[in-house]
Amino acid sequence: MFQGETAITVDDKGRLAIPTAYRDQIAGECANRLVITYNPFEPGCLWLFPHAEWEQVRDQVNALPKVKAAHRDMQMKLVGAAAEVEPDGSARVLLPASQRAAAGIEKKAVLLGMGNKFELWSEQAHLAKIRQSIGEDDITDEMAVLRL
Repeated sequence: MFQGETAITVDDKGRLAIPTAYRDQIAGECANRLVITYNPFEPGCLWLFPHAEWEQVRDQVNALPKVKAAHRDMQMKLVGAAAEVEPDGSARVLLPASQRAAAGIEKKAVLLGMGNKFELWSEQAHLAKIRQSIGEDDITDEMAVLRL
């Protein structure tokens, strides 16, 4: 289970260091095999999955009927763009340049542990998203029963 928010620096070669708190967990759960792809719902954000978790997501997405444009878009953004990455000896992963550019991830980024995966946000997109409040009209029935 990944959780927490970490400010990340992306080096000049496009690498980010996996935070120390997650290194053993990533090594144990997925043998250092991760998959990075686009978040199809939020601009400025990439998803980083442990390999086993990714395989389940990939199979579900690929099973969607290809006759619907939204399905094909999701398949393109998730499966078509997916790249396997492994931390090097210094626990750094190389982010694909095309994904960094599309998400606007430059020198500073934010890594969020989201349970089964990580979200990697551009610093600007993350700040904009965090500053948005959830309005009363946005609250779903499922949210209404939460005891917060």
